[in-house]
Amino acid sequence: MDTLRERCAHFHALHRSRTPLVLPNAWDAASARAVADAGAAAVATSSAAVARALGTADGERLAADLAFAAVARIVAAVDLPVTADIEGGYAVDPEGVGATVDRVLAAGAVGVNLEDTDHAAAALRPEAEQCHRIAAARCAAGRAGVPLFVNARVDTFLLGVADPVPATLDRAAAYVAAGADGVFVPGVTDVDTVALLADRTAAPLNVLATPGGPGAGAGAARISVGSALADAAYAFTRRAARDLLGTGSLAALGYPADARSVAGAARRSRGTTSAAAIPSNPNTAAAANPAR
Repeated sequence: MDTLRERCAHFHALHRSRTPLVLPNAWDAASARAVADAGAAAVATSSAAVARALGTADGERLAADLAFAAVARIVAAVDLPVTADIEGGYAVDPEGVGATVDRVLAAGAVGVNLEDTDHAAAALRPEAEQCHRIAAARCAAGRAGVPLFVNARVDTFLLGVADPVPATLDRAAAYVAAGADGVFVPGVTDVDTVALLADRTAAPLNVLATPGGPGAGAGAARISVGSALADAAYAFTRRAARDLLGTGSLAALGYPADARSVAGAARRSRGTTSAAAIPSNPNTAAAANPAR
């Protein structure tokens, strides 16, 4: 996979496997390396997780320059295809979406997620308008001579559209005709509905993994987790910090039983309470350098 074109072709092929492409979404270089080290075939970014890591909220509130820089860092960190969540395209019109794709390709990404929510209106974009935006992304990739994987996100279930299945199928067909290579339907959790969507969509279907939701046998070609990994990491950090600041417990950090408190660590180190006094956590090295 020496060239961007070759990485894109490989990423396309991953959607045609007998088993779904599972993408644990990353949000920075360290999380991307952790995902790669775990054995992932490719890395997908999560716009929500990237935004939170950079101190802002999801919904195209992150400055586009910061989003592109994050993609470039993730691409540089791993020797795997990277697909970028570009939300609605960071643009007000199709021409702007094309310019966004130019920058994504310059960062080295092999694919994009392009959603049909208009965050300014808090509603779905008109279908025809979204088709123009998808076509602009396709054209930009064509000008570059790169088979970028355009994953068209359909937010009918997320936004609670009435009778979402036919609405989703209508949009999916239109988006594929406009140039999408895949269709992403977050928010659908019923296995039978996923199977129906997969059967009636003329492109690989991507769904979100959720507890009790669709799994590998539901018919989806691609399964991702959105911001769930980042959310879990932040929840763990809050829990461990509360323990440390409240009771002094180090148990959540995996320290030995005889040093599972700040006080115990200090006693083990002959009364000193410096940072060097806290005993080594066997998991620290792997966490700090997941791509060893």
